[in-house]
Order: sequence, then C-alpha cells, then structure tokens
Amino acid sequence: MNDPRVGLCTTCVHARRITSAKGSTFWMCREPSLPKYPPLPVLRCRAHQENASP
Repeated sequence: MNDPRVGLCTTCVHARRITSAKGSTFWMCREPSLPKYPPLPVLRCRAHQENASP
C-alpha cells in the first residue's frame, strides 16, 4: 500500500518504518548511498526496489 504522505518508501525493500516511544513515525533508508532519513514524500528514487511481500 503506497501512502501518498510517504511516497515510494512504503513499498521499498530498503525502507524501514520506525515508531518512537512517543508515537512519531519515521522512515529510515537502509541503502548506504542515500540519506538515512529522506525528506518525505519520496516521489523519485534511483535505488527504489519494490517489496515483493505485502
């Protein structure tokens, strides 16, 4: 499911959703050549790879 507030990260194998103890949500990119916490929404990404599992 693609969340328009987040963009491509919601469906990317490199992305990890992190929820803080206070309830804030962050999206971390595990692709070393990209920023660790990209500004959202991510509309274009050279490293985006669609996650095969739902």
